[in-house]
Amino acid sequence: MANNILTKLAKVDEQLFLSVFNDASPVWLRRSAIGFSKSGDGGLYVALFLSFWWFTEQAHFQQLAMSLLVGFVIERPIYFLVKKRIARVRPCDCLVQGAYLVPSDRFSLPSGHSAGAFVVATILTMYLPEFAGLWLVWASGVAASRVIIGVHYPADVVIGAVMGSSCAVLAVMVVESI
Repeated sequence: MANNILTKLAKVDEQLFLSVFNDASPVWLRRSAIGFSKSGDGGLYVALFLSFWWFTEQAHFQQLAMSLLVGFVIERPIYFLVKKRIARVRPCDCLVQGAYLVPSDRFSLPSGHSAGAFVVATILTMYLPEFAGLWLVWASGVAASRVIIGVHYPADVVIGAVMGSSCAVLAVMVVESI
């Protein structure tokens, strides 16, 4: 029974993917998706950490920086373990041809870009809530971009977002308890 439910969910996920990734997408959407995706490659995260850690002396911002670091220390091993264990083949390798970017590895679940973006967005929201809408729109853009460019199924990015947000909350709790 559980296997039957998972099979049905996978079919729905495939159909959702095919409705988003297609040649009918306007060029501006594909270009925007590539831009959002690249903003989640990791360089921005290092720049944020360094900015908050070295260029501010306020304890609030240094806690933010430490929360970012701890968030990734928690999230990355979980991400690698789950990705390797589940080993879901990317849609661009089994369902369609021609993703708009070449993925860095073979497997799709969970989306590391989504997880990373939501680690950052959740922590920034917790420390700088006045900009919560901006952080969450950006992280959602990173997540959605991964489906639009053809390297993830929708469930991959949703699970990545939940994983990243959860790791972020845990990281803030750890840092603030020290």
